[in-house]
Amino acid sequence: MTLNDQMSVSGQEWWRHAVTYQIYPRSFADANGDGVGDMAGITSRLPYLRDLGVDAIWISPFYTSPQKDHGYDVADYCDVDPLFGTLADADAMIERAHELGLKVIVDLVPNHTSSEHVWFQQALAAGPGSPERERYIFRDAKPDGSLPNNWMSVFGGPAWTQAPDGQYYLHLFDSSQPDLNWRNPEVGDMFVDVLRFWLDRGADGFRVDVAHGLFKEESLRDQDVEEGKTPSSDGRDAADVPMVERTVRDEPMWDQPEVHDVYRRWHDVLAKYDGDRMMVAEAWTQTPESMAAYIRDDEFSQAFNFAWLLANWSAAEFTEVITGTMDAVGLVGGSPTWVLSNHDVVRHMTRYGGGEVGLARARAATMTMLALPGSAYVYQGEELGLPEVEVAPEFRQDPFFIRTGEGGRDGCRVPIPWSGTAAPYGFGPGDGQPWLPQPADWAHLTAEAEAGDPESTLEFYRAALAVRRTFATTAGDDVEVLSLGDDVVAFRRGPITALLNCGTTPVDLPAGEVAMASGPVDGTLAPDTAVWLRS
Repeated sequence: MTLNDQMSVSGQEWWRHAVTYQIYPRSFADANGDGVGDMAGITSRLPYLRDLGVDAIWISPFYTSPQKDHGYDVADYCDVDPLFGTLADADAMIERAHELGLKVIVDLVPNHTSSEHVWFQQALAAGPGSPERERYIFRDAKPDGSLPNNWMSVFGGPAWTQAPDGQYYLHLFDSSQPDLNWRNPEVGDMFVDVLRFWLDRGADGFRVDVAHGLFKEESLRDQDVEEGKTPSSDGRDAADVPMVERTVRDEPMWDQPEVHDVYRRWHDVLAKYDGDRMMVAEAWTQTPESMAAYIRDDEFSQAFNFAWLLANWSAAEFTEVITGTMDAVGLVGGSPTWVLSNHDVVRHMTRYGGGEVGLARARAATMTMLALPGSAYVYQGEELGLPEVEVAPEFRQDPFFIRTGEGGRDGCRVPIPWSGTAAPYGFGPGDGQPWLPQPADWAHLTAEAEAGDPESTLEFYRAALAVRRTFATTAGDDVEVLSLGDDVVAFRRGPITALLNCGTTPVDLPAGEVAMASGPVDGTLAPDTAVWLRS
């Protein structure tokens, strides 16, 4: 019996305790041999995901797009980009997923469109003051000729680009991604139509990109910035700041109160469909309390909880994440989420040190996350223990790198190795490297190489998800934090006691039967190891 079946029997919504696997389509599986993943490739690998033990898949954008930001620049929300196949291929994928007991979550990008979207092309052609321009955020320069305000793009540089006629348009991301004007009713009506289009095709839910965006302060005032500092873009730039030192910043471009009216309307749309259709928000808010506001009864089902993703390897920080999250969602009776990696951040195996230490810590953190109430999100390839890849500059394609010459997200987006001993490692038919080159030393990290090896990360994930299924829906939502030393994360949830040793010396285990461990246990818990004890 799958977890979805258990939830159906118990009367709970399927998403409350689901494990969802994120698919970055261009890097998951390539069916036609062009070096880029596609819908048919996803369909071919769905049995693998069923056997892994996940309950749902979330697919990053596959809409018609010029691919300046790899699909997050949408030109048509109601079609599939030819790079990934056709609408018929999407329908076949959804149908096959449902046959295998998997739910399908579609990525939705409502903050901005592509500059090639018909609306933006019409806005450029119509000129200042036109109804077409009112669908986006166009402004004149200040009287002194400077930009409309001091806001910065998440991808680096100013958030304003000049149109040929002299006006500027706002883009909180790349200049090819103009922000929509959500104060224009046409915008809201269009997205309701998009929701219905995919719901009618069988989508079980939506992951909403930049859900804290959409509305900006109507005045478009300058951001207040401390003297000697530059304007910031969003919460992602806080990753290297200890959680206890983070302060609330002035952000007139994010998390405005009007955004919640949008999601109440969307909630009503989903409620008219059967099958517990859901929404999960990507909302980089500054506090757990502001995140929880998105999951009130009449808005999102869930919001991504990025607090753990931003935390350092620290028992104190991890415990703070757990208690803060549970307290915040408790304010609104919400369902928590947990995530350690995604397509926008350095893989957690590498964040935690890389090599054997990083892998041990990644497994231990994953186990600890999976023991908590709520749902967990797994990023493709983490079940294989994939590290962040240092992609050579000449191969990088992330617009952040292109705009700034620094960093970028290509390293976590390198295509999945499925089989064989050399690139493309079964990613697709034929020889040669896919759209981002795979390392030469990945033969031991393929799904084929790890399958059946009890020491592999793949089998660890399969085992952990199988054990989790035995208590996920029955252990309750109450978490009792235990005090077992400064270097130990410890909590009890129903019959399960979870421990994570973030220190450098072994710690004694309390009483209980070992249900699962991320490494050897012999009465003590080694450093960088987690364990589930069943009472």
